[in-house]
Amino acid sequence: MTRKGLPGLTAQIKDKLIQQALERRLRQAEHGSSVAPLAHPSAGEVNIPPQHYSFRHHPGYQQIRIINDGAARLGIGSPFFKLHEGIAGAVTHIGGQEYINYSSYNYLGLSGHKVVADAAKKAIDDYGTSVSASRLVSGERPIHRELEQEIAKAYGVDDAIVFVSGHAANVTTIGHLFGPKDLILHDELIHNSVLQGIALSGAKRLPFAHNDWAALDAILLEQRHQFEQVLVVLEGIYSMDGDYPDLPRFVEIKRRHKVFLMVDEAHSFGVMGNTGLGIREHFDLEGGDVDIWMGTLSKALAGCGGYIAGETALVEHLKFLAPGFLYSVGMSPPLAAASLAALKIMLQEPERVTTLQARGQLFLELARAGGIDTGTSTGLAVIPAIIGGSIKTARLSAALFERGINVQPILYPAVPEKSARLRFFISCEHTEEQIRQTVQAVVEEANRL
Repeated sequence: MTRKGLPGLTAQIKDKLIQQALERRLRQAEHGSSVAPLAHPSAGEVNIPPQHYSFRHHPGYQQIRIINDGAARLGIGSPFFKLHEGIAGAVTHIGGQEYINYSSYNYLGLSGHKVVADAAKKAIDDYGTSVSASRLVSGERPIHRELEQEIAKAYGVDDAIVFVSGHAANVTTIGHLFGPKDLILHDELIHNSVLQGIALSGAKRLPFAHNDWAALDAILLEQRHQFEQVLVVLEGIYSMDGDYPDLPRFVEIKRRHKVFLMVDEAHSFGVMGNTGLGIREHFDLEGGDVDIWMGTLSKALAGCGGYIAGETALVEHLKFLAPGFLYSVGMSPPLAAASLAALKIMLQEPERVTTLQARGQLFLELARAGGIDTGTSTGLAVIPAIIGGSIKTARLSAALFERGINVQPILYPAVPEKSARLRFFISCEHTEEQIRQTVQAVVEEANRL
């Protein structure tokens, strides 16, 4: 493609200059340098800058415009909001074409499974599409309690509570249970939902280096005595990097310092352990070793929503007082039924988990052998291919799409510019041939760029 307006420069230098200009404009938008100060109005006038009352001038929207305009100047189409025309599993259909799909976390291939779909349809017949009320008042249905009991059983704890959103489960749980007199420590790569919950709580927030239990221990030695409640939050598998913490180390630290420990298993339940029971099974821990188990129903469990599992006192507290549960409609019956059926299939067919783990290891080994930077990934369902610059990463995603491979780029500012990446979600339904074909294509296209 010929780009006008920058004569005499190579395409690589043009890309770099445009990228630098985009970064400068993004920094300006982030720091509000384009925001004019409020002027003193004259009599009868209200002089308010447009960014204070117009969404078109909102700094966040301006960031989106800067990114989109820059991509258009480089001839890069948007990789986002692609319209999938059916069930997105190991393969998907977009624009009438079939693609090997790595952009859906249908890890165990249970979204679209006939038994799961039939369970959802029966729940519609039995309970309708909505319970039409908060569960506390008149939205409770048997399917809710059965799902919660099975989740609690999977974790070896007293009880569980399901929320209509995984993001909301973290926000409302952390936001409700902790307050200004408390301290919340979290891995530096923790999910946005945890950060939003901490902000809502008003607790002091301190991050620690990724997966660094010794750094956490040092902070607690210095800070623990200054606060009432202290919460430590980790993830089972980190969704951008595909690695996991040494959980027994963190359990020992939580006991020694008398703090609460919370583990977000959005990407590890159904993926880790011999039968998919998550990081607890992987390390052979007891359910009570962690105070708050959190997970989502939208990954391995083929539904939508989130859950908290733990002791009775925790779950009862949340059911009666957590705003995100108390003031929200109960989970839709077909979603609860779908996740319940998926959980039962996962336990009945552990070969799905075994196959998922084998496919992930194959992808990781081939990628590393091909010189692809996979960071700290352990090959458990989430594998990044760290490319570097956002422009090169977006171009690589587009090139793979042309070869029938759908994988999303993760770009600045979602990650630091030098660690822009393609993120591959592996499914147990991916074949070895598909994985070999994909890794070969990544290596070839990356070398061309």
